[in-house]
Amino acid sequence: MRTLTVTDRLFSVIDQGLRVTLGASTGRSGRPQPEPAPAMDPPSPPRGSAAAGQSIALMRVNHAGEVAAQALYHGQALVARDPALRDFLLTAAAEEGDHLDWCRTRLESLGGRTSLLNPLWFGGSVAIGMLAGLCGDRVSLGFIAETERQVEGHLDEHLGKLPNDDHASRAVLEQMKADEIRHGAHALDRGGQALPAPINALMRLTSKVMTASARWI
Repeated sequence: MRTLTVTDRLFSVIDQGLRVTLGASTGRSGRPQPEPAPAMDPPSPPRGSAAAGQSIALMRVNHAGEVAAQALYHGQALVARDPALRDFLLTAAAEEGDHLDWCRTRLESLGGRTSLLNPLWFGGSVAIGMLAGLCGDRVSLGFIAETERQVEGHLDEHLGKLPNDDHASRAVLEQMKADEIRHGAHALDRGGQALPAPINALMRLTSKVMTASARWI
């Protein structure tokens, strides 16, 4: 099997960005869409209702977050020097690709759309991921751990805001949360170092800007 060059990997990232922008299926691990327990009836609020509108806004934000998450991993993998670290990053990116497709499918079921700013989220996140990766493996892994910790907090907040009868969206977010916790723990186990407090604060500010924008645009 031919070893991929940096140029090969760069074109792979560009292809991923086009897929995200055009709403096509992304690279993913192949896991099925999480479903609520059969006893949960109905699984979601009816289309056009106020509850459905609330779910659409939240799931659009989560979809935008997953656009950024898998783009970060691809950016870090693009410049990773250690092949084992690159494999870890690409495996995590594939699982984030699952999240991306699950959120898009859920939005379509609710009658909603994805954020119009997805190309911006993707391109900016690839650049940030590359910057983190160029700072060294331990910093790159620490960046993953902090990112996933903040995402876990966002998912907890959204689980609390979902309409009580939107069991389908809840099933998706709960599986996403479990995956994010695992990604962060694996990054720390691999030697990720804690980031300086100002960097963590800047990451939270960036996330707030994206969340506020993606909810409406």
